[in-house]
Amino acid sequence: MLLAIETSCDDTAVCLYDGQRIISHVLYRQTIHASYGGVIPEWASREHEVRLPQAVLQALQEAQVSWDDLQVIAAAQGPGLLGSLMVGHTFARAIAAARQLPFIGVHHLEAHVASLELSGEPLYYPFVALVATGGHTHLFRVIDPLRMELIGKTQDDAVGEALDKVAAWIGLPYPGGPAIEALAQQGNPQAFAFPQPRTDKPYDFSFSGLKTAFLYTYQRNPSVSLPDLCASWQEAVFTYLVEKLLQAARAYHMARIALVGGVAANKLLRQKLTKQAEEEGLQVYLAPLAYCMDNAAMIAVAAWHKYLSGQYTSLHTAPFARG
Repeated sequence: MLLAIETSCDDTAVCLYDGQRIISHVLYRQTIHASYGGVIPEWASREHEVRLPQAVLQALQEAQVSWDDLQVIAAAQGPGLLGSLMVGHTFARAIAAARQLPFIGVHHLEAHVASLELSGEPLYYPFVALVATGGHTHLFRVIDPLRMELIGKTQDDAVGEALDKVAAWIGLPYPGGPAIEALAQQGNPQAFAFPQPRTDKPYDFSFSGLKTAFLYTYQRNPSVSLPDLCASWQEAVFTYLVEKLLQAARAYHMARIALVGGVAANKLLRQKLTKQAEEEGLQVYLAPLAYCMDNAAMIAVAAWHKYLSGQYTSLHTAPFARG
C-alpha cells in the first residue's frame, strides 16, 4: 500500500494505491486565488498546511486503511512552487521517518506522463510525450516508465501561462484555459491569422510572440469579436503544439505520441492531435480527463515503478522549484 502526496502548486491531493488500482483519492482545489488572476505562492503554502493533514486522514478513512497497512510513502519533489512543495515533501518524509518506511520523491513532470497508465488501456513504449501545463511545456522521449529524455521545452512562458495571461487581458476569469475554450467555441477559428513562432532549437517552444500578436490585434480592433479572436488564437497555439510533437515523432522515428498535463484537457487540442496522428498512422495516448490536472494518483503510479525497482529517495533530500 503506497501513500502519495501532491502539493506542487495550489492543489492538495492524497492517494492510496496498491499497484493495480486507486484505493482512495482526495483532492482539494484552492479557490482562494481565482479573484486575483493567479496563484499566490504564500497563500498556496498555507492552504496546504491546513488541508494536507485532514486530506491524509480522509484518504485512510475512505479506504478503510490504517497506518500499519502502509508500506511506502511518496510525494512530488519538484518542479513547482517551492513553498508548496516543501509542505507536502516534508510531511511525507516525516511520515516515512516515523513509520520507518521507504520514501520516494517523484518528478512532477514524470508523474504527468505516468498519468497515461490511469486510462486502463495498455501503454507501450517508447513514445514522444508533450507535457502541457500551467507552468511547463516540455517534450520528452519516453523510453520506459523509469527513463525519460528531455528533447525540448519552452523558452519563455508555458502554454498554460500564456492562456492565463491572454484571458486576463480580455477580462476572463482564472484559470484562463477553460474560459478561452468556452468562448472560442462560439467563434470562427479562421477569422484572424497569427504567426507560428520560431526557435533556435527544433523542439523548443516560445509563446511570447503569440501573446504579443494577440494583444496587438485586440488593442487595434476595439470592436473585435472576442469569440473569433479567441478561436483564432487558440487554433494557432494548438496547431503549433501539435506540429512540434509530430515533428519530434518523425525525427525520432516514433510510432506513438502522448499528450498530458492540464492543457491536455482542452477538447480542441485532443481532437486536433487525434486527427493528425491518425492521418500519419501514429498511435496517440491521451491523459484521462480526470487526471490531466495535478493529482496524487499520477504521483502514486510514478512512485510505484521506482518502488518496484528499489529506487528510494533519501530522507535528507530537498524539493526543487525548477528541473
